[in-house]
Amino acid sequence: MIMENGNQRAFGMIGLGTMGSNLLQNIADHGYSCAGYDIDSEKVDKLNQLNRDSIQGFSDLNDFVKSLSSPRIVMMLVPAGKIVDGVIEKLLEVLDKGDIIIDGGNSYFIDTNRRFKGLEQKGFHFIGMGVSGGEEGARRGPSMMPGGDKQAYEIIKPILTKIAAQVNGEPTVAYMGERSAGHFVKMVHNGIEYALMQLISETYEILKNGLKLKDSEIHNIFEQWNEGRLKSYLLEITRDIFAYKEKGAQHLLLNDIKDEAKSKGTGKWTSQVAMDLNLPIPIIDIAVSMRDLSKYKDLRTKASQIYENQKDVIDNDFSEKYIESLEAAFYFAMVSAYAQGMHLLYRANEAYNYELNLGLVAKIWRGGCIIRSEFLENIFEAYKKDAKLKHLYIDHAIHENLVKSIPGIRTVVSDAARYGIAVPAFAVSLGYFDNFRNENMPANLIQAQRDYFGSHTYELKGKEGVFHTEWEAPNN
Repeated sequence: MIMENGNQRAFGMIGLGTMGSNLLQNIADHGYSCAGYDIDSEKVDKLNQLNRDSIQGFSDLNDFVKSLSSPRIVMMLVPAGKIVDGVIEKLLEVLDKGDIIIDGGNSYFIDTNRRFKGLEQKGFHFIGMGVSGGEEGARRGPSMMPGGDKQAYEIIKPILTKIAAQVNGEPTVAYMGERSAGHFVKMVHNGIEYALMQLISETYEILKNGLKLKDSEIHNIFEQWNEGRLKSYLLEITRDIFAYKEKGAQHLLLNDIKDEAKSKGTGKWTSQVAMDLNLPIPIIDIAVSMRDLSKYKDLRTKASQIYENQKDVIDNDFSEKYIESLEAAFYFAMVSAYAQGMHLLYRANEAYNYELNLGLVAKIWRGGCIIRSEFLENIFEAYKKDAKLKHLYIDHAIHENLVKSIPGIRTVVSDAARYGIAVPAFAVSLGYFDNFRNENMPANLIQAQRDYFGSHTYELKGKEGVFHTEWEAPNN
């Protein structure tokens, strides 16, 4: 139970950037008094200038900790990596055994495992918690993925359930599992986010350079899609981006933004972990790669000058029918992004014994977070029917809608290839699907090649054991 003793406060936040400050205000809105700490005195002053009795900022760590009621609840929203370890080291000098430390940043799950074990041995409770929703989510209701110390979660649960976004009267927060489960789920969330953003950017490429549509026409398409089965936060903000002009400007701000995408590494982590687990997530992999390729602007510019660009328009008669095909293609690829992410979580359950409830993951992603979408309701329903569902493609309802979208994805991918429009995420979503449903992949040839050059052996259909052939020996 969370106790507030006299002037002592229920919750402490280290890191008073936009996210930390907004989350504190959210907590205060729900009746809890809070304390905030930052080494940047300007951020502390800005927090105190809110003039809220329920929120107080500190520049001294000791004073900050003394202001908190016991057991102290201290959440960090600081950059992942060495900074988190440094803050924990300082906290251990001023906290007492039994206090609770929460890492709410995008920490790598391996680091969270290490911190969980080390703090547990020292008598402290540790929670690694993914937080999604950005600035607005932190202020009005994020989606949160806590993992780690179950006892500590029960203590902070009343706060988290109140400040989370609400969907159908239920909070978008739940205990994910032991150790680093929360940060692992958030990492996969971010990988799916990469894939969806790449798909939207490729759709933009098709509309702008393939169909030669005006910005206003592209805006209308995204607006229309966001009112149907593709409804999502990312499409919503894309629609808004295609309507935003700076004061006095005659064109979209978007058209002034340099085409070099930045990243903080969480998508790369998702790909690396999936490869370690021998599980394919190609749509996430290609999204990471395309962000990396975008950074080579000079090389791309030089290449554009020596390789001729296709001048033809995909559909000279631009019609609603083609936009319907593109909508179907987007739906198909979007399903692929979520399906690959959820499959990775299923595999992580086996490898790391997280005991994740995949239906619960889908449930808390439905509101507050960056990848919230109408389709998450379908995912939630799929896991309600079968809590042990191995892959979303196997669900009957998803299968029916996916099959209907196949002509659209084939049309878009083939047309894009013909006219030189880059759609790698669309293409790999189709390639993944076509091999996923392929009972006999051509991997038997790869095994024969491996055995030929490296004596790596192979297995045979209907026979136990492994075999090797001297391929260069005479064949009688």
